[in-house]
Amino acid sequence: MRPVLTLFSALAIAAGAAPVAAAGQHESARVWITTPDGAMKMADAGQVDFTSTPATVPTVVVDASRTFQTMEGFGASITDSSAAVLYRLSPRARFDAMRDLFDTRTGDGLSYLRQPVGASDFVAEAAYTYDDVPAGETDYDLRHFTIAHDEKQILPLLRTAKFFNPGLRINATPWSPPAWMKTGGSLIGGRLIDDPRIYRAYAAYLVKFIQAYRAHGITVDTIAVQNEPQNRTPSGYPGTDLPSWQEAKVIEQLGPMLRDAHLRTKILGYDHNWVEHPGDIGHTPPDETADINAYPQNLMNSAAAKWIGGIAYHCYAGDPSAMSAFHKQFPKVDLYFTECSGITSANPADTFSDTLKWHTRNLVLGNTRNWAKTVLNWNLALDPTGGPHVGGCGTCTGVITVNPDGTVTRNAEYYTLGHLARFVKSGAVRIASTSFGTTGWNGQVMTAAFRNPDGSTVLVAHNENDNPQAFAVRDGDRDFSYTLPGGALATFVWRGHSGARALDPAGWTASAPAAVDDDATTSFSAPQTAGASLQIDFGSNVRAREVVLDTGVSIQDYPRGYTAAISSDGVTWTTVVAAGVGNGQFTTVNLRGERARFVRFTLTAAAASPWTVADVRAYS
Repeated sequence: MRPVLTLFSALAIAAGAAPVAAAGQHESARVWITTPDGAMKMADAGQVDFTSTPATVPTVVVDASRTFQTMEGFGASITDSSAAVLYRLSPRARFDAMRDLFDTRTGDGLSYLRQPVGASDFVAEAAYTYDDVPAGETDYDLRHFTIAHDEKQILPLLRTAKFFNPGLRINATPWSPPAWMKTGGSLIGGRLIDDPRIYRAYAAYLVKFIQAYRAHGITVDTIAVQNEPQNRTPSGYPGTDLPSWQEAKVIEQLGPMLRDAHLRTKILGYDHNWVEHPGDIGHTPPDETADINAYPQNLMNSAAAKWIGGIAYHCYAGDPSAMSAFHKQFPKVDLYFTECSGITSANPADTFSDTLKWHTRNLVLGNTRNWAKTVLNWNLALDPTGGPHVGGCGTCTGVITVNPDGTVTRNAEYYTLGHLARFVKSGAVRIASTSFGTTGWNGQVMTAAFRNPDGSTVLVAHNENDNPQAFAVRDGDRDFSYTLPGGALATFVWRGHSGARALDPAGWTASAPAAVDDDATTSFSAPQTAGASLQIDFGSNVRAREVVLDTGVSIQDYPRGYTAAISSDGVTWTTVVAAGVGNGQFTTVNLRGERARFVRFTLTAAAASPWTVADVRAYS
């Protein structure tokens, strides 16, 4: 029996094929490169020219007609530890360091900060909250509330960051409620007391924090109820076991309080790993088993969902595809990536290279290709020992290191964030780009593309190979070719064409099991035998003018002969509407604008090479 391969793809159904570019519309792209050996660090590598000659190497197709999430920003956290080490610098050196991090013209242009509400594991001295009272006492009216601790260093630094980047946004997250609100009376571990008075007091505490920061010139744009709520055994630092049902109870109080206070702060749920860490699963109490790898889903299925504006993720377990899986379940919920720390490698000499490559694959590209609106590292600045800190991580690195002699070292995180923050502006929209690499290390080129509000196109690319690798980029009818050094991270910027208007993708279906991310179709490779077929479901009847079958890097695995048939119901088929022979990476099939929901491609010739389809794009 001949094999029949069915592919249900999240296809790009555009209102027209990419238009022919006007003369001089996008003649060249400018390139910036960082290499793992540090020989090039955000180096301006000049320009690369577009050409009308088709490339002969694997080609990344950038398609502005397919749009995804709107980006909000990139950055880190001014923890208590970060503030302490920055204040070890002279005022002039501190000013220069902040300018280098946040200035949108001469610096990295960091645009989003995640601020602990009270202490985290990265404090210079003892843990604290904004309503600490003697053991055994309570303060339901929050009469002892004060942010005096933050007024000394953290708030001045936030105002300086905002001076250099007026568009700076702030996320806030508590590691622990005040101890008097918790079952163990301690900031370390324990649960929130299950009492309506406590839920009201804790929600009011968070509102007072937002109001107090606003009084000091800092607007809190998003807030989570609890950092890493399933980390039940924090190592000597503040933390809280907060099951989803308790988080929902807090949010049900917090949402109306924010509304009544006329605060526009968006509530984020979860704020933990892509998947639950095995260590956290091992410490799951019997009454929390329903939250295992289902915490954000449980939140969105609770009565609190109407107050939740987004779900936040960390990097310490799982991989970014978990965000696309969640997006398929709850497509209207915004996704944020809010924490990942770099770490010192086993051989410290490898730290820059290891961090550059892992963070690029998983944070810079993996997160953005899987619907995250932000990419945030952990500490903005630390000392050479990874401190100061109380408990917690002893090998963490900051975006910068403040040295004892008063100098500042830019770490790999400075460059990974910079390859986004310097070029992808707030309000930019991620657009489609084919990507051959993965969040693993598969030796290919991984990409993500964005369209800025000013119309410029940004492509961030990473060579997941230790050797130089050539690839091409196609935008409309023009290509450019480029060879990336081994392991390199690059950003390309050019004036993109206007693009075609995409149809609403809400009705399309996608085969999830093999999808790497939401804009990558499920790929397959099979023996190329006459009679083998591939079926595509658009999700509804559309007038598809042409379909492009893309082999990806396997440019020799094109169909040696094919026919195409269409159907409105998947049962009755119009016989051959197109026939032809593929050639190279792209096989373009003219469907003449016939109305159909399904298209079936059937091979008419055999070949020794397999038939590979890595991406499918359709235009109407």
